[in-house]
Amino acid sequence: MNSRLTAQVSYKAHSAVPALPTGGVIALIAPAGPAELDLELATQWMAARGYQLRVLPGVWEKDGYLAGSDAVRLRDLHDAFADESVDAIFCLRGGYGCPRLLAGIDFALLRRNPKPFVGYSDITALHLAITRYAGFVTFHGAMLNADLLGNKLEPTESGLWQMLSGQRSPVLEHPPAFALTTLAPGSASGRLLGGNLSMICATIGSAFELDDEGIILFIEDVNEPLYRVDRLLTHLRLAGKLNRLRGVLVGDFAGVDSVALHRLLQQELGPLGIPVLAGWRSGHCNPNLTLPLGAQVRLDADQQQLVLEQPVVT
Repeated sequence: MNSRLTAQVSYKAHSAVPALPTGGVIALIAPAGPAELDLELATQWMAARGYQLRVLPGVWEKDGYLAGSDAVRLRDLHDAFADESVDAIFCLRGGYGCPRLLAGIDFALLRRNPKPFVGYSDITALHLAITRYAGFVTFHGAMLNADLLGNKLEPTESGLWQMLSGQRSPVLEHPPAFALTTLAPGSASGRLLGGNLSMICATIGSAFELDDEGIILFIEDVNEPLYRVDRLLTHLRLAGKLNRLRGVLVGDFAGVDSVALHRLLQQELGPLGIPVLAGWRSGHCNPNLTLPLGAQVRLDADQQQLVLEQPVVT
């Protein structure tokens, strides 16, 4: 194991991060796959919302299916956290590559410089690692290319800014046009952790696997046929990762029939006797709602609500 991890501990409570101020600097990194970026458009888009965009060098690189080498992508991650003038860090896109960075992360550096960190999909690997070893809240939310510049439906954008600026109601908004489904009744409190189901399973057995004790598990995925979702859930169950959950929030599973998915989820999660709420619009979907990973929340499957029980920014 990386020597940086030998002295680390898993954090059971996660602190809020400094709020994104008006006029703040947002660093853009590409820790996973490459993507084209229209710098003028992105800069103007951020400026119109009152923020400054700082693009780190690795965004412009490409190494096959990776946005630059591991060393370049890890350097950008560290530089974005270390730079005291940077107020928040956004990811360009997902894809693949974040797990390759985990063993090299300087978590002591991150702990000294907590700030909002935003992304989803492959970025789940970084969320799991940061919440476990740096101990502050991160944000499963919109990425620049796929979501923010892609004109996704509200409250994708407004919800993100409200969350990062501390203007969010404790009861997290869910658009009424998108129905939620209570798969198992009840209400429970715990830390909200998780993200992309494939990535959660890929880290099992490593030092960066999901710390599942007493959590509200959030899962989402894309382009996974139902039988593979079954395989992933079975993997979690066989690895003992479902035994200590307090509740499950199911996000979007793009490309999977919802009736068949709900039947599978009831088969796998129903026997746990915990609340399960499905249909939350977070993940590879439109709109894509921001979730604070590591934060203490209450999942009320009866009222179909997710409620913050701690500040996520200060």
